Amino acid sequence: MVERMDDESLSTILKAASDPTRRAILTLLAQQGPLRVTDIHSRFDMSLNSVSKHIKALERAGLVKRRTEWREHLIEVDMGPLSLIDAWFAELRSIWELRLEALDGILSKEDPEDDRPEPDRRTRHRRRA
Repeated sequence: MVERMDDESLSTILKAASDPTRRAILTLLAQQGPLRVTDIHSRFDMSLNSVSKHIKALERAGLVKRRTEWREHLIEVDMGPLSLIDAWFAELRSIWELRLEALDGILSKEDPEDDRPEPDRRTRHRRRA
């Protein structure tokens, strides 16, 4: 199970990534590499202030990092926190795999007589006539 501290981090990451604009920013950064805030802003039909707020939410979640080169602030994606999401999904998959294995075990233990086809009612009716 994911630890409590990781659970809080996971919630923060999922909340940040739940917004379509933030996901688009992450995708852009993953495809293009580090970009200036103004370069990111030019790709979206919203104010620079709105884009900055989205970037700050992604920074708080640890999904992007800001680095300064001279007077420019570059934003780059950080894939590290995504390992928490991977771990959580892996846990969910393992739970479902166990459930499916249990169901398979139950189904394979069924009575073989249950596999016999049900007699055709029309045929049975004709025999009586």
